Amino acid sequence: MTTNVMIVGVGGQGSLLASKLLGHVVMQKGFDVKVSEVHGMSQRGGSVVTYVRFGDKVYSPIIDKGEADYIVSFETLEAARYMEYLKPGGKVIVNAQEIDPMPVITGAAEYPEGLIDKMKEAGADVDAMDALGLAVEAGSSKATNIVLMGRVSKYFEDMGTLEITREDWEKSLEACVPSKFLELNKKAFELGRGE
Repeated sequence: MTTNVMIVGVGGQGSLLASKLLGHVVMQKGFDVKVSEVHGMSQRGGSVVTYVRFGDKVYSPIIDKGEADYIVSFETLEAARYMEYLKPGGKVIVNAQEIDPMPVITGAAEYPEGLIDKMKEAGADVDAMDALGLAVEAGSSKATNIVLMGRVSKYFEDMGTLEITREDWEKSLEACVPSKFLELNKKAFELGRGE
């Protein structure tokens, strides 16, 4: 049984740290892990996608359409863009923030309205949250990625089969986050969990 997680966002939002943290925590629990980063124009605010796949034995780092158990999105439009990758019964965890892509900035297009409702109407199980607001509450807008990982940890716990505890996540935070930012990130993680 392989669990497939897609982390999607815009360049500079910290998706690589999020995938590193997720990869670390599942590897520490003895899972075979494959992480693959697909960069768009990340330096210019373009789309960034990271695949994290783990299980007893994982052969490929790539997630195909219809295979993602979770899509973790740092921004609303990015969640909508990758919906076809979600498997039936999969979960979308989305930061309900809207970041204008280049066509919107230049006036060539308008940001689509009602995306979260549209995803739900299409049958997706969507958990939309103000991860940016919670990150700011924790002390930095840059901790949005860790807020989202906090929410992921809650769903992993609810599954029951992974046996990944809150303490496991905390140890991985300590391993992946520079010590000067650790307390802030621990707070962001807790807020993401809803605690």
